[in-house]
Amino acid sequence: MSRKQSPPPKAALDRIKAALGEQGWTDAPEYMAPHLVEPRGLYQGKAALLARPASIEQVSAVIATCNEYNVPVVPQGGNTSLVGAAVPDDSGAAILLSVSRLNRIRDLDPSNDTITVEAGCVLANVQAAAEEAGRLFPLSLGSEGSCQIGGNLSTNAGGTAVLRYGNARELVLGLEVVLPTGEIWDGLRALRKDNTGYDLKQLFIGAEGTLGVITAAVLRLFPQPRDRVTSFVAVSDPAAAVELLTNIRANVGDAVVAFELISGFATGLAVAHIDGARNPVAGEHPWYVLVELASGQQPGPLREALEGVLSGAIEKGFVRDAAIASSGRQAKALWALREAVVEAQANEGASIKHDVSVPISKVPEFLARADMVVGAAMPGVRVCAFGHLGDGNIHYNLTQPKDMDSDKFLAQWMSMNRLVHAVVDAFDGSISAEHGIGQLKREEIREYKSEIELDLMRTLKSAFDPKGIMNPGKVV
Repeated sequence: MSRKQSPPPKAALDRIKAALGEQGWTDAPEYMAPHLVEPRGLYQGKAALLARPASIEQVSAVIATCNEYNVPVVPQGGNTSLVGAAVPDDSGAAILLSVSRLNRIRDLDPSNDTITVEAGCVLANVQAAAEEAGRLFPLSLGSEGSCQIGGNLSTNAGGTAVLRYGNARELVLGLEVVLPTGEIWDGLRALRKDNTGYDLKQLFIGAEGTLGVITAAVLRLFPQPRDRVTSFVAVSDPAAAVELLTNIRANVGDAVVAFELISGFATGLAVAHIDGARNPVAGEHPWYVLVELASGQQPGPLREALEGVLSGAIEKGFVRDAAIASSGRQAKALWALREAVVEAQANEGASIKHDVSVPISKVPEFLARADMVVGAAMPGVRVCAFGHLGDGNIHYNLTQPKDMDSDKFLAQWMSMNRLVHAVVDAFDGSISAEHGIGQLKREEIREYKSEIELDLMRTLKSAFDPKGIMNPGKVV
């Protein structure tokens, strides 16, 4: 597949501008700048134009023109990607296509438990619309106030509620997609059962904009829980956390919505650096778990069940202490402590981050072996581990040694990645659990996917996008 590296011809740009109207595009550097760099500053690119279509027809017109003139297109939602998936390269040849103006909620059907939204809808707004209708849209991320549904689906976002509700792909019934030719595929079906051939929507979910642009989706909704119980639990080690998860699920089944593992080091960073962050459990402990249960029943039974499990676990010695929120405000404070971990890392120095997953039963062994490997390679490195234990997804982040310069530490990013990912691979895990591939891991996946997997991915890319204009340089 060829890819044009020179700036787009004037005829292409003129046609795109005419299709979008004066409010639908800009090439002003001050407006384009925030769209050309990803949140951590690891990737920065250039673009010939920022296109901001306000309708599906305008998206189609832009992409059809780009296809005709062989101009690369980089789709972008809220630009919260952590793997460089939503920024162009530095050639200046691409059109950056923002879906932010496609932000309408087209339909909400409480009886069918569905909501149809455009790709530029901010995740928090979709949650709020569902709540107003007495329903729950369960996808929840730290960036939910700025990330957009199109990006969430293009990266198959995970978040904190995967244990109960699944990844983004489990929450989608139908899609509307503009293909690399500019053609529109209307797959906005609100059906739970449709056994009429290939499930095409799943090809675009998680494809990071390399096969087409998601412009709208039919999403699943759920009843609002009537009872929620949130607890912060101190445990002796990750194996104890896994045992606690098993015991809780044996007692309350699928009422377990979230089960977050947080190291003592990570918790300490949050308390030390973020105003208002407070550990509700007395003393210092090596590991903690944040548990959330929810059900449609009247309040009472869930809390009683959790108290019973925790009391038994304390007697057996694998739980050290626990605090159960007695109000919604207290529950929010516990979640704020968990979210503060992400922000607090920057205050302690540079970080080398890993978004990995292994089978739940293997998490304790993975952590032990990874700690040993990175400690031997870089004495003094501090491991800041936390994540979604309930689905085996650990954010295994490395904080620079106190006596090491940050630039020298960050220069070891790729070598430390290889060490950690080799341990992940030894446990048949994934080097990208929820962040995707983008630019950051595009070359590295060759080491962990079989040749037949890579060939199948390339075949799909070639079939959908033979000119290679859709988000080039990402994934494959």
